[in-house]
Amino acid sequence: MQTTYLQAVGAALQEEMRRDDKVLIFGEDVAEFGNIFGVTRGMLEEFGPQRVRNTSISETAIIGTALGAAVTGLRPVAELMYADFTMVAFSEIFHCVAKWRFMHGEAYKVPLVIRCAMGSSFGAGAEHSNCVESLFMHAPGLTIISPTTPYDAKGLLKSAIRSDNPVLFCEHKQLYQTKGEVPDGDYTIPIGVADVKRPGTDVTVVAVGLMVRRALEAAELLQKEGISVEVIDPRTLVPFDKETVFQSLRKTHHVVVAEESNKTAGIGAELAAMIQEEMYDELDGPIGRVAALDIPIPYNIALEKYVIPDAGRIAEAVRAQLARNC
Repeated sequence: MQTTYLQAVGAALQEEMRRDDKVLIFGEDVAEFGNIFGVTRGMLEEFGPQRVRNTSISETAIIGTALGAAVTGLRPVAELMYADFTMVAFSEIFHCVAKWRFMHGEAYKVPLVIRCAMGSSFGAGAEHSNCVESLFMHAPGLTIISPTTPYDAKGLLKSAIRSDNPVLFCEHKQLYQTKGEVPDGDYTIPIGVADVKRPGTDVTVVAVGLMVRRALEAAELLQKEGISVEVIDPRTLVPFDKETVFQSLRKTHHVVVAEESNKTAGIGAELAAMIQEEMYDELDGPIGRVAALDIPIPYNIALEKYVIPDAGRIAEAVRAQLARNC
């Protein structure tokens, strides 16, 4: 059935709470109000105030409480509303959530999911529009998931909740109302497995988050020019499915990485380094990188659109790849 991304996330939460009474939800305005985007609407009425709880406006307290609940046998899903607010709780996430399972022995489990809405959203400004995945890729022990379709969002969130490792689950705000086919009933998607969203033969585009949709738009444009683009959605950034990318590279010999976060020290920088270290002989040209400009995201919507990559910029990067064969 056709389902929005937002509905798919909500369905995953509901189904997992019905399946396992150790799953609970808490965060700012998740109970009576049902989350700022409506994801958890109706869950207080179904599961009660012991399992769906509002919190104070303190991200450090939210994560600290969630971590305590996780290590004592519960499976909390903590919401930080906007991904930007992970910075308020950075020490808790980086030093405690990510590291404690490694620090305290094999019997120690941290089944904690941190949900956050991220990305540009039509004038939300520099403090409410960031993509934070690349920052937390530097935190060993933390699984990072960034799904782009309703099907992937539901299946991966269910896998995240069932995992005994801590997960940062990133949901792009501009994807919430996008629709896709989601089957009825229970299903999961393995963590750490990429998906080829569009097969192609000339250039591989590895795209993250909203950039997957824009890469698919670019591929449609380039198809009219006789250029065949393969679009790969990693879905999980940590652990990263490099073999799917490498298999594509052996076919196309050209790679472009498209992301919404800033270019300097971003996801593209890490993937470019990995590809050139391990697959240099397969490359017929330099690795292309498409990312946001290295400035705070403007409040002005026209300027925001200029800063964030679109399909045209991705298409331009693909053309440059084919024009610079080694």
